[in-house]
Amino acid sequence: MGKDVANDPSLVANLVKVISRGPSTALITNLDIEMLAYDVVSVSFPLSISDPPNCYICSPSTAYIDYAQEETRHFTANPVLHKTLTGIIKSCRPLMRATGLDHQVQPNNWLFSTNPVPSIDHSIAEALRDDLIQRHPNRAIVIRSLNPVADQHSMTSLQGAGFQMLPARQIYLVDPAQAKPPSADMKRDAKMLANTNYAQVDAHRFSAEDWTRAAALYHMLYIDKYTVLNPQYTPGFLAQAHQIRLLQIVGLRGPDDTLDGVLGMFTNGRTMTVPLLGYDTGKPQKTGLYRMLNAIAQSQAAHHGFFYNLSAGAAAFKRHRNAVPAIEYTAVYVRHLRVSARISTRIVQSVLTRLGVPIMQRYGL
Repeated sequence: MGKDVANDPSLVANLVKVISRGPSTALITNLDIEMLAYDVVSVSFPLSISDPPNCYICSPSTAYIDYAQEETRHFTANPVLHKTLTGIIKSCRPLMRATGLDHQVQPNNWLFSTNPVPSIDHSIAEALRDDLIQRHPNRAIVIRSLNPVADQHSMTSLQGAGFQMLPARQIYLVDPAQAKPPSADMKRDAKMLANTNYAQVDAHRFSAEDWTRAAALYHMLYIDKYTVLNPQYTPGFLAQAHQIRLLQIVGLRGPDDTLDGVLGMFTNGRTMTVPLLGYDTGKPQKTGLYRMLNAIAQSQAAHHGFFYNLSAGAAAFKRHRNAVPAIEYTAVYVRHLRVSARISTRIVQSVLTRLGVPIMQRYGL
């Protein structure tokens, strides 16, 4: 199946080694974690241990409250809706804190916004649950990036082991088994890439200055344009991610020899994601840097028959390139925690399911 995910134990070990050399904040400035290689049954996971405050990839409070508040910018044209949503989100902060989910242990944390999840059957789900409760009795167990298209079997197994599914966001997927002919937008993107005066350059040809520029390009888009709550990757992290083959990184270099675009692809088994994308946002939109970078990624996925997870955001852009929406979930286990944490988590799950999912589907969040 095109969506199969298979964690490589050697890659897990190499990522853990990189993060363990020093404080994680030296590599991802807003992420403070301890990281271990964790094996359960027949699967190897990179496992993070963290406490608040933290980047949203390790902090549900940051993800569901702070990030959600920033997303209300999409509703400023409707003042009543904007005010209502802002009020609801703010009122939920004490509830989210009470869940204890920010004090967590997170298997399968590759340190990206999207972490493709290996198949988890019932025996793996139960073994993971029991072992982590014994090792970390005061921490919630959190597994991100599950969706019913790619992970229905795993979600069912985890639910059978007592995990709850918290809706997280709406993502976009391209399944090679359901492949459509290239859309008009895809054809235009490919033509632009074929005729550009930008040169594609592999990261093995990057200089030290290029790594600095690559991180700056990512920051221009994901930190400066969107939110400081996104992972703040440093040049050192990007260079080491390339070195250990965690990311396949490609740049777009202009005629003046300046790197103006960067793309980092993470492939796990037969699934591909793009956790790193950045470009010079000061260039005119007609330059098409975003379109060309996406064309490179889409071509790579199609060429290899990968199940392509395009993550969240830019809904219309992705729909016009044959991606279909799906709700992404975070699996959480809190039954071993205090009663207040269990009750709060049930309430959060209900609010997200009844209110959050319809809003995500309606507005593509």
